[in-house]
Amino acid sequence: MKASRLLALVGVYLSFSVCTQAQVPGASWQSILEPDGLPRLDPSVLAIGDPSSRVSGAPGSFTIVNSSCHAYPPEQLRRRIVDIAVQEWAWFGFLVDDLHGTSPPTPGNTAIRRLFLPLNPDEVARVAATVSGYWAAIPNSQWILERQNEAWKQPSGLASRWRDPWSAAFISWVMCESGISEQAQFQRAIAHHSYIDQAIRARDGRAAESLFIAYDPGETEIEPGDLICSGLRPVYRSLAQRRAQLGEGARTHCDIVIAVDVEKSRILTIGGNVRASVRMKIFPAAVQERPYLAPLPTNRYIFAHLKLKTASIAPDAWQQSPSLQGLSCEAMPEDGASIAAIPRLRNLLC
Repeated sequence: MKASRLLALVGVYLSFSVCTQAQVPGASWQSILEPDGLPRLDPSVLAIGDPSSRVSGAPGSFTIVNSSCHAYPPEQLRRRIVDIAVQEWAWFGFLVDDLHGTSPPTPGNTAIRRLFLPLNPDEVARVAATVSGYWAAIPNSQWILERQNEAWKQPSGLASRWRDPWSAAFISWVMCESGISEQAQFQRAIAHHSYIDQAIRARDGRAAESLFIAYDPGETEIEPGDLICSGLRPVYRSLAQRRAQLGEGARTHCDIVIAVDVEKSRILTIGGNVRASVRMKIFPAAVQERPYLAPLPTNRYIFAHLKLKTASIAPDAWQQSPSLQGLSCEAMPEDGASIAAIPRLRNLLC
């Protein structure tokens, strides 16, 4: 499928409802996985391990068997970060949140409280080993997996919501699989603020080996493979606010930038544990008081841009990701490997 066709898919699909079952009146479960997701690629095509291979057992008894990370040359990192994030997004079913029209937190409101339905247990059964594998990429993380095992043993079973947020685990796993093997380069952790603080220290000349350096959004060019980060509790508006609390716990979230679309004034990201799934976000963006395009305030403020210290790749590099190259309107194999074979998207694509 040509890149323009894929962009058309995202654009047209967003004109329809992309809400989960949690937003549908009368729904019993929150859906976290679309049935139209694509299988992960063979390692000969994209050299990464299935996250589920890092654990053994079943929900309630998972144990970590592999926490290792392979090293790849720095010049491959951006490309691998984007390709790995896109593959996971495709596996979860191309879920998209368009943040245009959402409102930032009001002054003094440091938390956004939302009510959620139980998760769809059949879908949790499919993703449990994957999410556990994300956690496995974090050093000494068996304890947090044990907490999730205990949650699955409760009466609600697989319908339980995740015991702990796994968004930082997703980022950590992507960085591990991309080829960043040393903690001094990227601090894989259960909480985003650990590696945000590392990037801030790198900016201040106190973490020379860090591969990411922190900037205020718009201070320097945002590129695919970078991270953009928000604060929920507390709500940060700038690096200076986080720098004043360096080392303190905070509820933060980061997403991987996969595309910067200057023409359409938007930035595309992929993140984990976004409404309990792996989702793409589309941020409205503009050049404001700083010289470069930056996300506009949405339901959260982006306060940090973590820039990867490696060579640039194309702003639309995600469209050439291996996971998307086999999609075609012309080829409709019976095994469903083509998006054109997905009934609900056929009319949007072809």
